[in-house]
Amino acid sequence: MNIKLLIVSLLISSISFSQISESTGLYFAKEFSKDQALYKAKDYVMTEVIGVENALIKFDIDPLAAASSGELTSLVYGCEEKNLSGLVLGFYGSRWNKAGVVYQAYAFKNLPENKALEILSKLDSYIDNESKYLSADSDNNNMFFKYDDMTFLIYRDGSVKIRVFWNGFDSEWESTAFGRTKRRFERKIKD
Repeated sequence: MNIKLLIVSLLISSISFSQISESTGLYFAKEFSKDQALYKAKDYVMTEVIGVENALIKFDIDPLAAASSGELTSLVYGCEEKNLSGLVLGFYGSRWNKAGVVYQAYAFKNLPENKALEILSKLDSYIDNESKYLSADSDNNNMFFKYDDMTFLIYRDGSVKIRVFWNGFDSEWESTAFGRTKRRFERKIKD
């Protein structure tokens, strides 16, 4: 009887004091989605990319693709008034504070249009040009390069995967989400 009571009280206390709020809708849901990235990226683009002013400024922002892991989301933005457009990469992942408490962190990396086109093209080119190398020993063959303050690791694990290291984040970008990002970004900036 005492063991049952102990187990029940442990379950109740762990549910009562958990750090994940059920009221946020994130408890058993996918932690990061394009919708959440879009919501948070609007503030980032408005304040950090365009700049807040007293005048009315219009801009558009669309989510392009999210990695299945939820660690990396891509969004395209444009502001005709300021002649700005580009790609925003949203990074998400677990972090630990000094007390050892795990929390979910996110950050955005802005790539103006010319840099976005350059890095997307470079990644696509490396993957195409080195497909034999990646396929030859898919368990062991890896390649990487640095661009700006990001490092990209390209490897095969069933399909081509890209790990993006930036600002303490280590996010996986599978080939499907990367390809979708590239196609949609190129289409969107031509409109």
